[in-house]
Amino acid sequence: MQEALARIRGLDRRALVLRYVQPGLVGLIDGALSSLAPIFAAAVVSGSHAALLVGLATSVGAGISMAFSEGLSDTGEHTGRGSAVARGAVTGVMTTFGGIFHSLPFVISDVHAALIVAGIVVACEIVAISLVRKFFLQVPLRMSVVQVAFGGGLIVAAGVLLGNA
Repeated sequence: MQEALARIRGLDRRALVLRYVQPGLVGLIDGALSSLAPIFAAAVVSGSHAALLVGLATSVGAGISMAFSEGLSDTGEHTGRGSAVARGAVTGVMTTFGGIFHSLPFVISDVHAALIVAGIVVACEIVAISLVRKFFLQVPLRMSVVQVAFGGGLIVAAGVLLGNA
């Protein structure tokens, strides 16, 4: 399947990973994990509506920031990573998606129910990230789940602690 994806874009597998998969994965991980603390802190302090707004703002803002960060950090000329604009766009979109999905449960007005649904969504995001890492980067699935979940757990703990401060 990886080869088929690469051929669609006229790239070899390595180029596909460097130009699209890795920037997308960086964005997805950043969006999914970095947005957890502000969303959960807002939920604990101010409820579902605030968590939704904070989550959406964080996701969009982080997406824009990551797009510029990726696009401006490497022109691609020396590293062979392809167009800076394309990598920036992929990273930015995936960062936004990474945060949006676990922000949306906060349309539920009951904050406890929203937190449970958001937790389920985060678990699904962790599995999705881990599957992409396994498929494209050959990282063992169990190790990837543990690594991503550990990072997410640290971030959620920080958000809850700060939300209760």
